[in-house]
Amino acid sequence: MKKKVIIIGAVGGGATTASQIRKVDKEIEIILLEKTSYLSYGACGMPYYLGDVIKDRESLFAATPERLHTKKNIDVRMHHEALQINRDKKSLLIRDHDGNSDYEESYDYLVIATGASPFLPDIAGLQQIPAFHLRTVEDMDRIKQFLETEKPETCTIIGGGFIGVEMAENFTHLGMKVNIVERSQHVISIIDDDTAKLLQDHITLQDVKLFTNDGLKEVLPECTLKLESGETFPTDFILLSVGVKPRNQLANQAGLSIGESGGVVTNEYMQTDDPCIYAVGDVVESIDFIDGTPKQVPLAWPAHRQAYIIAKHLSGNPVPFKGMLGTAIAKVFELSIASTGLGEKELKDKGYAYKTAVHEGKSHAGYYPGAQDVYVRVHFCPETGKIFGGNVVGGEGVDKQIDILATAIYGGLTVTGLQEIETCYAPPFSSPKGLLNMIGYKATGLMNEK
Repeated sequence: MKKKVIIIGAVGGGATTASQIRKVDKEIEIILLEKTSYLSYGACGMPYYLGDVIKDRESLFAATPERLHTKKNIDVRMHHEALQINRDKKSLLIRDHDGNSDYEESYDYLVIATGASPFLPDIAGLQQIPAFHLRTVEDMDRIKQFLETEKPETCTIIGGGFIGVEMAENFTHLGMKVNIVERSQHVISIIDDDTAKLLQDHITLQDVKLFTNDGLKEVLPECTLKLESGETFPTDFILLSVGVKPRNQLANQAGLSIGESGGVVTNEYMQTDDPCIYAVGDVVESIDFIDGTPKQVPLAWPAHRQAYIIAKHLSGNPVPFKGMLGTAIAKVFELSIASTGLGEKELKDKGYAYKTAVHEGKSHAGYYPGAQDVYVRVHFCPETGKIFGGNVVGGEGVDKQIDILATAIYGGLTVTGLQEIETCYAPPFSSPKGLLNMIGYKATGLMNEK
């Protein structure tokens, strides 16, 4: 008898899982449920659409229900919401919002791809000001409409993570005066203090005002914000960008294990406690590649990798998920900031003994026009040379450096092994010794120190 898999959620991880399963199994019945009006869209592109860098809204959408049905024989059901999992009966209670009715659908396998929702802090007086968050297409459209109709002159972003700093650039691009309020010591709290200082200096040069070690306490009348430090200032609207939390309600109600991060616990094949139920993407509590501890980082790469792993497992050719480094990058005005693995704060919190090799160089040969400064920090074990992680900030080629570093970590290279990576060289692209080659040489000296 033909098997059936139901996938709950059709944005990134869910739609990709459906496509990957179809690639390895032409016969299995695939039902893809999505409670909203949109599926398979480029959420990471939304800041740039709002900043008028991406002009065509439709370019954000990778697939349509019709295309998935005709090209891949996937039964896509939009405006269908999963209400309850019945593990004993292997059935799912579903609400059809178009037909205003509920029905049951049996499954052989179930994939939970419900993603994450924005964390919305409880702020006194919030109703007195236009306030938005950015997670879905509907969120994006609401912000776009506000920008076009109200033409605000000022914005305050609550939260200086990757999305927060990207939005600061895009709102500035529209001509607005932008404030960022960040509760941590600096923006993008996962990067090192020294790296963050370089980034913050650059941000403030763009006329963005930073309030760090501070938070929004309340909203006063006439769109005035009061911070925990006592500082007050007016703003036309706020964007709440203080993080996300996994949408784990369905899994929790079904008695599946939820990790300390709030993500659904899975094994190396993305199976939950119930071997017939898998989970993928932002709803999952993953593991850290470095030390195997729980890690919940909502990024696109792990979701796509996990989708492939589910498909391979269902096909009988299992491939394990080995964990994640949390490799991430953001464009922030004229700089790029990237990180991978464990940062300095996390290493200290976990009690690791580590050393840090630092190198400042040029993105390519200094005598060739356009060379830009790049700053690299790499953390490693002083005894074994194991690479724990690192940060890179600069004006060009940052993605190349962080990708090489992440590859080195996955490949098991030690920090001194970075000397041996043979990177391509020509004056417009790099230097005879690459930036990470230099990190390797410097680390050798650090390891020899008593």
